Amino acid sequence: MKVDDNKKKNLLEEAIGGGGGRVILVEDRVETSGSFVLHHLLKSSFSSDSPPSVVIFVALSRPFSHYHRISKKLGCNLLIQKENNRLFFLDMLKLQCPAGDARNNDNNVLVELFGKIQNAVEISSSLEYNKSDITIMIDDLSLLEIATHGSVDQGCSLVILNHEDIYSDVLDRRLLSQVEYLADVVIKAEPLATGLSADVHGQLTVWNKGNFGENRHSRNTVSNFHFKVKENGVDYFYPGSLT
Repeated sequence: MKVDDNKKKNLLEEAIGGGGGRVILVEDRVETSGSFVLHHLLKSSFSSDSPPSVVIFVALSRPFSHYHRISKKLGCNLLIQKENNRLFFLDMLKLQCPAGDARNNDNNVLVELFGKIQNAVEISSSLEYNKSDITIMIDDLSLLEIATHGSVDQGCSLVILNHEDIYSDVLDRRLLSQVEYLADVVIKAEPLATGLSADVHGQLTVWNKGNFGENRHSRNTVSNFHFKVKENGVDYFYPGSLT
């Protein structure tokens, strides 16, 4: 039985839930990239069905042209969002770290990044944009940790992509474990347990630790479903529902 298209597209949003002021961690692996989740959330932030929102995108992995090209395929023009001050793209690939003491360089990286984010938040909080939700996205956390030599000691939402399988032991996972603990939603992109498939590219596990129902009691939920990345979007479906 084939899943209804609208239901298929909304599985991820339903699993994550709504509301601002949350931390969302996306974990992936080398053989199963989770970057499509960032593109999905980026497009959703600018959807006409969503409340007015501003995205501060911290890019340590790829240049703006990469995200713009993929978003255009999804029907979202990031260049227009930048011109309208709905998207603040911080290209950390162009960040120049001065020579000298490594500790001072680490501090300079974080200070400059914080200053850029603070400036974007101030602009977004001006009279023209004060009704907007603010989401900060980082792609990806592991590269920020490298840039600072491991020295990473809010009415905003925070979306972070990190690679789970780059850590060789438990001690190396300390930063990731801390982020997992702080995150309201953890999204894990993993390969299928049964191996490679032409129709299914992997599986998503969404652990929502801060999903509040109508009675305002926290509902800790775990959702599991499969996904297939296509040229102009992603299909989400429950295991066994695709025929």
